[in-house]
Amino acid sequence: MKPLFTIATVTYNAEATLERTLRSVASQDYARIEHIIIDGCSTDHTLSLVQHYVEENQARHSIRLVCEPDSGLYDAMNKALVAATGDYVVFLNAGDCLHSTDTISSLASQTQWRKGDNSHPAILYGDTHLVDAEGNFLRRRRLTPPEKLTQKTFLDGMRVCHQSFYVRTDIAKQELYNLGYRYSSDFDWCIRIIRRATRRRLPLVNTHLVLTDYLNEGMTTRNHRASLKERFRIMAHYYGWPATIFRHFWFIVRAIVKR
Repeated sequence: MKPLFTIATVTYNAEATLERTLRSVASQDYARIEHIIIDGCSTDHTLSLVQHYVEENQARHSIRLVCEPDSGLYDAMNKALVAATGDYVVFLNAGDCLHSTDTISSLASQTQWRKGDNSHPAILYGDTHLVDAEGNFLRRRRLTPPEKLTQKTFLDGMRVCHQSFYVRTDIAKQELYNLGYRYSSDFDWCIRIIRRATRRRLPLVNTHLVLTDYLNEGMTTRNHRASLKERFRIMAHYYGWPATIFRHFWFIVRAIVKR
């Protein structure tokens, strides 16, 4: 049996960007997909788009909608983790798309999945392209995935985009998002997932694939300064103040040199 992939999409008044995300999931040539949509009681046409999506695609793959108030983005994402029943889970925000129609089938082929075998990769990760509001390619993401993912990888920043970071669901459920972080809980979550997987000596697989077309205007982008402050705190927590301060000094030097 092939693995089941849970794709989680968190929405609130996302009518302007959601449709192409839904289309990208619907176009996958892989059948074993569970799409969970967590909506915070949208007041625009988001739910109408979801209803149409369900009517058109419910025979293609499993779709579940949860519509209820939440305490913010990461609270909604925790709801998705709790609800997920797939073997792997990934978050795909409104406006973001799977890169190609065979993205999930290509991932599945790299898991070497066997039911009941607990040694499958903990993480499948890959590259990301940035796109504009119309879905047009802008550039490859500046921070590229490392050949080998380790606990220290994120000292260089978020080397793997959250939307290109597929995690075994049994592990993801053990590491819910920290609601104490408003903008960068995904950064903290990825580090914790890597640490847990490393302790269990599970494979972390670089797929060498472009997995996601990422909309270049998310919550973190809009709140860039606040996000950077949170990331500094997170890095200091995991890597210590000296390493964090030194690395940020290097970030500044690198930015000056590149001008």
